[in-house]
Amino acid sequence: MAEITAALVKELRERSGVGMMDCKKALVENDGNIEASIDWLRAKGLSKAAKKADRVAAEGLVAVASKEDGKGEVAAAIEFNAETDFVARNDLFQNAAKSFAQHGLDHHSVEALHGAELEAGKTIQDEVTNMIATIGENMQLRRAARLSVSEGVVATYVHNAVSPGLGRIGVLVALEGEGDKTALRELGRKIAMHVAATAPLSLNTDDLDPAAIEKERTVLTEKAKEEGRPENMIEKIVEGQINKFQKDVVLSKQPFVMDPDVTIEQLVANSAKELGSSNLKLAGFVRLALGEGVEKVEALDFAAEVASMTGGN
Repeated sequence: MAEITAALVKELRERSGVGMMDCKKALVENDGNIEASIDWLRAKGLSKAAKKADRVAAEGLVAVASKEDGKGEVAAAIEFNAETDFVARNDLFQNAAKSFAQHGLDHHSVEALHGAELEAGKTIQDEVTNMIATIGENMQLRRAARLSVSEGVVATYVHNAVSPGLGRIGVLVALEGEGDKTALRELGRKIAMHVAATAPLSLNTDDLDPAAIEKERTVLTEKAKEEGRPENMIEKIVEGQINKFQKDVVLSKQPFVMDPDVTIEQLVANSAKELGSSNLKLAGFVRLALGEGVEKVEALDFAAEVASMTGGN
């Protein structure tokens, strides 16, 4: 029998677009023959996945999971995409999303999660490839994130939930410090609901991406010029607007949606006093919104297209 080398597996994967484990299995079944292995994959329906890889997958689900162990608490959120909402309502798809989120508790990146082993010899990426071949739509485990604390809670919230832990927006909020777990979890859930509604860009002002600030500064400067503001006043005007922009997009500085008289920063400080916690702090947040950043292809008006081709009105 021919030796099934890593290079051989890699070549077949690049040519077929199929997962590593399925490529290795195909090569074993066909004594290392690449062409025969490609035919074998086609017969199994697995190579269909590669043909669908360039189709836009902006629907699907966001899933969250959490656990508490001897080291503290950890929660994970993943975005699993498909081409249509119809597939996202499928039990197979929903169960897969929940499973991926559970595995996300133990992996720090989406790349690591792709390679996570679901069962002996089968990775999450292999499972996604098999689902593409079975269901017939492009799918992608696109994003994954996790938060953990050694003391405190990681609260979770799902907006527009279709079932527990599954929906279109998933939020994690880490509250680090001492205090009653039930009260901390309720506080974390309220902040998570706020995050779902306001989509902050960063936790603190210092964490805000400098590129986002510069982009906003450029836009505001051009706007001030268009409005005919005095040249010697533009810089001062823009800096004032930048300060307001930072308050709008920085979570700790935002007015709490359930009580706009206090900021999130003040809410946490007030809660710390009520709970008698001297070290409570908002340690981090994650917000995954379904299809965020994916360029969707607008459906064509077929009748209008035919009319334009035939000169009709």
